[in-house]
Amino acid sequence: MKLIIINGPNLNLLGTRQTSIYGNEFFEDYLKKLQEKYPQIVIDYFQSNIEGELITKIQEVGFSHDGIILNPGGYTHTSVAIADSILAVNAPVIEVHISNIFAREEYRHHSLIAPYCTGLITGFGLKGYELALKSLLME
Repeated sequence: MKLIIINGPNLNLLGTRQTSIYGNEFFEDYLKKLQEKYPQIVIDYFQSNIEGELITKIQEVGFSHDGIILNPGGYTHTSVAIADSILAVNAPVIEVHISNIFAREEYRHHSLIAPYCTGLITGFGLKGYELALKSLLME
């Protein structure tokens, strides 16, 4: 099985950014632990602060990978283009958010991405990525 985690804007700052919300673990450290825990799965990773790069990556891997774990960050609430890219590919997509977006500011309560994803995991910290991985294993 081959999966990819795609993180959107500002997620490159995990471990230092608003640690009361996002925790103090760097994503690369978490990813290494996840890869060690699931050696039978190829877990690729991509992060960009640029919407077009996220779309290009979804298009690039959406026919070659068995699943996409996507944290679109702030683009969750604004990007019709990312939603369209999910519709255009074959791979199932699980939307993940580290914080509980429904317990935060009102504008964060609506995802333009979620209707086109297999599922949505929100509020479980970095553990949400593993929950998404496990759900893709069940497909």
